[in-house]
Amino acid sequence: MKRQEIILPQTTSFAPFEPTLEEIKDAQKRIARHAVRTPLLESDELNRHTKARVFVKAENLQRAGSFKLRGALNRALQLSADERQQGVVAWSSGNHGLAISYVARTLGIRATVLMPQEAPKTKIDGVRANGAVVRLYDKSREVREELGAQIAAETGAVIVPPYDDPFVITGQATLGAEIAEQVSDVRTELDVAFFPCSGGGLAAGASCGIHAINPGAAIYSVEPEQYDGMATSLAAGERRTASSNVGSICDALLVPTPGELTYPICKKHLTGGLCVSDAEVIAAIQFAYRELKLIVEPGGAVALAAILAGRANVVGKTVAIALSGGNVDAEKYASYILQT
Repeated sequence: MKRQEIILPQTTSFAPFEPTLEEIKDAQKRIARHAVRTPLLESDELNRHTKARVFVKAENLQRAGSFKLRGALNRALQLSADERQQGVVAWSSGNHGLAISYVARTLGIRATVLMPQEAPKTKIDGVRANGAVVRLYDKSREVREELGAQIAAETGAVIVPPYDDPFVITGQATLGAEIAEQVSDVRTELDVAFFPCSGGGLAAGASCGIHAINPGAAIYSVEPEQYDGMATSLAAGERRTASSNVGSICDALLVPTPGELTYPICKKHLTGGLCVSDAEVIAAIQFAYRELKLIVEPGGAVALAAILAGRANVVGKTVAIALSGGNVDAEKYASYILQT
């Protein structure tokens, strides 16, 4: 079946937004007490394979297991005393839910998280273990944004979206700034960076964080095949929805349409969008396990998959990639690393 791309109306309820360097630095200070400054790793084998100097940002080692902690922290730490009393509500396929529930537990805030029924068990269990109320929903007949708005109206809880929120995007921008700072610390300059992409919160924020420090770097989003809404939108010059008709193992990256707030930022800052297959993602998971000794979930491995598969020419360049998360069911992970 030939894939059809859906063109969206070019209306938006959001005012234009882009985090400034000052706002990003403020966010870095704000979240520093609770977030880990994750390591920037280098692998001789990866450098040989790509014929480049590649820095791997191991954000899978972040608290709550993914970069999402940054945005959740930056949002929650700016709630008023009254808002903290009312709690928060979020929707998530997993990592944003893990992050907001972890932050809520840390700060003593009540949290409700809407999660699809098919979300990985380890993510559902993790959100519950953090003390949040999990409300599972059926993606085929329920709209998570509508459910979240209803809960917020009934309880007074503050909605914390997974990507289309200025506080969240600015929190994710700290990851890009941190990468640029760490690359600078080893006395080199970043040529190109690759970030996993779904709704675009990480790609938008991290690109602003890098460009605030290193404006000449080329930056690419990476998505699963069939869920390439950002790549399609960047190529078309307007927001579009990828008409996905197959599944993907990248459960964290199954948003087919870029965010209304994130897309304009990505249009301005990204050089382009790339896509990878499930087979290429599995090869990247295996590489990370074998060569980096890191557990990476499928969605967190797409940037590594892109450079291993040669989706962009990085020969002779200084490269940064984000391993954005490491929350994966044990049985599925075992099947990935044992697959031949």
